[in-house]
Amino acid sequence: MKTNQSGPIGRPRGFDADEALERAMLVFWEHGYEGASLATLTEAMGISAKSMYAAFGNKEELFRKALERYTEGPSAYLARALEEPTALGVATAILAGTVRTTTRPVHPHGCLGVQGALAASDSGRGVRDLLAAWRNNGCSRVRERFQQALDDGDLSPEADPGLLARYVTTLAFGIAVQAASGVGRDELQEMADAALRNWPLP
Repeated sequence: MKTNQSGPIGRPRGFDADEALERAMLVFWEHGYEGASLATLTEAMGISAKSMYAAFGNKEELFRKALERYTEGPSAYLARALEEPTALGVATAILAGTVRTTTRPVHPHGCLGVQGALAASDSGRGVRDLLAAWRNNGCSRVRERFQQALDDGDLSPEADPGLLARYVTTLAFGIAVQAASGVGRDELQEMADAALRNWPLP
């Protein structure tokens, strides 16, 4: 399609797609996939259902886009944590990032990737599978980083990178669930600190 200086030819959408997606992400984060009704989503996004379908596809497609936004935004602490120079630094940054992100006053508490489809029925199976893959991907990235640490002599030779990765990510998801239940930031951080006291240093 040809475009002119003012944008694509044709009727403009009349809304900010980026802002609408941000609002949809917050609704899914607070209510989960099935708990987020179409009416709640479109009201929060400030658009009609027709505009939502035209811009983002169906509800599942909208959720996939919202999860991508969550991964690149609120959950971006994982990618930053993996760049820490030591395995203990990685684990510490992951848990601190989880505590920080899941207890922010201005955001829903908990984790979109954990709560999004915990109660999904058969109709939400695609989203449940998507989130399982999302969580497993995060664990795999941590495992690869811990394997590198083992190869570099930054972990005890007896350490199991896969087990450590599962341990840290399970702790992170547990923190998210506790945060969603109203447990405070200080208590969660104390728990994270206690969980890393026996870290297998070289």
